[in-house]
Amino acid sequence: MTEIIMGIDLGTTNSEVAVFQNGQMRVLANAAGERIVPSFVGLADDGTLLVGQPARNQYIVHPERTIKSIKRRMGEAIQVAMGSVSYTPQEISAMILRHLREIAEAALGHAVQKAVITVPAYFSDVQRQATREAGEIAGLEVVRIIQEPTAAALAYEAGHRGSRRILVYDLGGGTFDVSVVRIEDDVVEVISSHGNNHLGGDDFDQKIVDHLVAHLQQEQGIDIKSDALAMARLLRSAEACKRQLSDHPFATIEEEYLTEQAGKPIHLVKELSRQEYEEMITPFIEETLAAVHTALNGAGLTASAMDEVLLVGGATRTPLVRERLKEVFGLVPRSEIDPDLCVAMGAAIQAAVIGGEKASSVLVDVTPYTFGTNVVGELDGYWRPFVYSPIIRKNTPIPVSRSEVYFTMSDNQQIVDVSIYQGEHPDALQNIKIGDFRVEGLSAVPSGNEIILRLDLDLDGILRVTAREKRTGLEKHITIENAMTKLGEQHLNEARSRVAALFADNADEADETEDADDQGNPVSTPATNHQEVVQAKALVEKAERMLEQATPDDREEMVNLVEQIRDGLAAGDTAAVKKGCETLAEILFYLES
Repeated sequence: MTEIIMGIDLGTTNSEVAVFQNGQMRVLANAAGERIVPSFVGLADDGTLLVGQPARNQYIVHPERTIKSIKRRMGEAIQVAMGSVSYTPQEISAMILRHLREIAEAALGHAVQKAVITVPAYFSDVQRQATREAGEIAGLEVVRIIQEPTAAALAYEAGHRGSRRILVYDLGGGTFDVSVVRIEDDVVEVISSHGNNHLGGDDFDQKIVDHLVAHLQQEQGIDIKSDALAMARLLRSAEACKRQLSDHPFATIEEEYLTEQAGKPIHLVKELSRQEYEEMITPFIEETLAAVHTALNGAGLTASAMDEVLLVGGATRTPLVRERLKEVFGLVPRSEIDPDLCVAMGAAIQAAVIGGEKASSVLVDVTPYTFGTNVVGELDGYWRPFVYSPIIRKNTPIPVSRSEVYFTMSDNQQIVDVSIYQGEHPDALQNIKIGDFRVEGLSAVPSGNEIILRLDLDLDGILRVTAREKRTGLEKHITIENAMTKLGEQHLNEARSRVAALFADNADEADETEDADDQGNPVSTPATNHQEVVQAKALVEKAERMLEQATPDDREEMVNLVEQIRDGLAAGDTAAVKKGCETLAEILFYLES
């Protein structure tokens, strides 16, 4: 029997969990039948933790105690406030991962402790480490971290044979990546990658928000930028508008009560055309295409050499993306696998291979960055002490080990300071410093003493650095997981305890208290299972969004069921809530089929 290892797409706007078991792919759903979990985390009025759709629903009314798009802050040494409590980005991400783990365990019927987690191809070493830490805080053993475009390629090409060159265009909510991939039968080999960790659908939303703020300023003379609640409502409307413009030429934004000024309600009704929207986001799309050409150059290929273009990430539903890619490549981009789900599916395939399952693809990945150190050398006609000396170059297949020899500068030099940088600039100071250490006790010999610097980069993109004096074997090493924002074991344990306590509080509320009736039979009190409440509210919100898609008969039944669920929640009638949710989930399933 093979071990079940989850594949997790920890996304900026949405996250998913999948497993590959007995030759079958499953993107796992929660009790409401939803496979896509919004990457929102919040605290309810009573301090209860909300993750996913309930937190997303709360954001529009309580943005001050709800956090979104935390992935954009991964790797930063900061804390973000959620209500009166502050958490690190790793802790917030851990709450999402723990929630995904609970979904998986409920769907599979047993505990799952191991996971493959995806990250953007252009995530730095520090950001990858922060992601690994988030997994550890969530109580997971992170067996592998792989790049999102790579995972998508695995999902698309599983079971396909032949030789092809593919460009994977991954435009998600908060990040953009592009990878050039070579497929040779069952081997998926990444040749080059490029991207931007701060470009995605969130930026598209913000452009619409800025447009609406300017409209309100011009038409009604009000500035709402300081009104957090109104801005949250505008953002929610902007997201809905963006989705509608993917399928329709016009979208109308309506907020009947956006805010109030001088005791008067402020209303907003604004139509936006697809043409106006595309003009707003064209600079972003052109920036992604510049990255595409950088990746092609890194692979030594041209656009005409590509056999296929694969679309990944929800923002690729934007028609302008498809049109511009078709113009550049002369190919119709492929998107037959749900762009929101294919990364989790690819992660599950890789997880299955690691767990011993027979899967069709073998992954060969590359490093998206150059790693090296600084030396004294000539740059721009001057001798400088921080000239970048690359050791492992960008787009090198991993795992990889590289060594270079360096020399002491002065006689009897007994100390060498080693700094490691990540980036492409010839001036080391223009790159990202990811770690440093000191080698002491070198031999008292003339200048030119040989110091061998070795870099080992593993499959997770984690770097180990070793400096060794050649003549004596004196050695010092570090692992770059300790660089910059590494929490440290004590802080990691504290974070794990804080997150576990939040989930324990939810579990305590979920333990339904029971009394006895006159005959001694147990009856439920109004302390309805908290998780059922959260899931029921999410199902109701989803049903209301889908009313327009239903037939008149289904619509009437959906409205009745929504009322039944709401009445049951108000009365604490768990049986009525459960029965209503089951029937409503069935209707929604058929509407989505």
